[in-house]
Amino acid sequence: MPSYLSKTKRKGLRKAPQRYVATREEMSMIEMFESFMAFKQTEGLSKFTLDDYYTHFRWFMEYAQTDVSRSEMTVELFRGYISYMLNDLGVTPVTVNLRIRTLRAFLRHSYNEGLLDTPIHEKFKPMKTDQEQIEAFTPSEVKRLLNVIDDTLYVGFRDRAMIYVMLDTLVRASELLNMKRENVDLKNGLIRLEAGQTKTKRSRDVPISAYTIKLLRQYIQETEDFNEDLLFLTYDGKQIASNTWRKRLLDLAEKANIHNKRVSQHTFRHTGALFYIMNGGDPFSLQKILGHTDMSMVKRYIQMSSTDIKRQHNSYTPLKSVLKTK
Repeated sequence: MPSYLSKTKRKGLRKAPQRYVATREEMSMIEMFESFMAFKQTEGLSKFTLDDYYTHFRWFMEYAQTDVSRSEMTVELFRGYISYMLNDLGVTPVTVNLRIRTLRAFLRHSYNEGLLDTPIHEKFKPMKTDQEQIEAFTPSEVKRLLNVIDDTLYVGFRDRAMIYVMLDTLVRASELLNMKRENVDLKNGLIRLEAGQTKTKRSRDVPISAYTIKLLRQYIQETEDFNEDLLFLTYDGKQIASNTWRKRLLDLAEKANIHNKRVSQHTFRHTGALFYIMNGGDPFSLQKILGHTDMSMVKRYIQMSSTDIKRQHNSYTPLKSVLKTK
């Protein structure tokens, strides 16, 4: 059950099929949002995409502090939320845009369904931003992160294995935390991601290198006693929550004295993609590994800094073809 429901004491709102159905004029924002999510579930979206909708709405509810009546759903309310994110929370414009796109989709649906009289979604739009240069770690920064891990303890050894898998497979956080032991093929160096685990709802095989195979073989042997389907588990054999893994990465960054970059699964995903290209990988195989259906998305993962471009140019300058010719 979404956490925002408990704040407004509307427990069981999603489950009770015989509950009282409010009229259009009586519907609150939460009730409208639940109607929107019921519609979204019919579109066959993945669990992770649906969870993102709930997460973005929960952030808005934390700002509103309480349920909002239909009459209180005004342009000023949502513009105030944008100002709050930018000025009070210091959220980047790019992240603000991600959050308000969800709200605009919800408000558009509510207006189209006749639940709102005013097209509020047309009154506030995503902010104009420069094309964001996605951050990546340097090889030395990754080494610093790995060096602060105490892998004499189970949690540390598990963290090292997870970071190896992250960089090798370029998976999303949800894909990493939902990997299954039975889908790890150490012989052929592959991990199968099931359709229900991926954002695109399409299964795919991601390759792993000899470095990761060696580490995973030992990790799998040491965790056999857990007798669980999931690959990566807490010290007591439970599923790792996404917030717990996020905090683990932040703790490692603090120990490694990395403060100038966002330390997240997404940063590792981009780092792995960038290293893949810099080591000679091609964007087409990268697209398959990342699980993107559109090559335009892959382009964002292979942006290069001026230093990277300079290094590549030194290796592949067209003058080599001329000057090496006798």
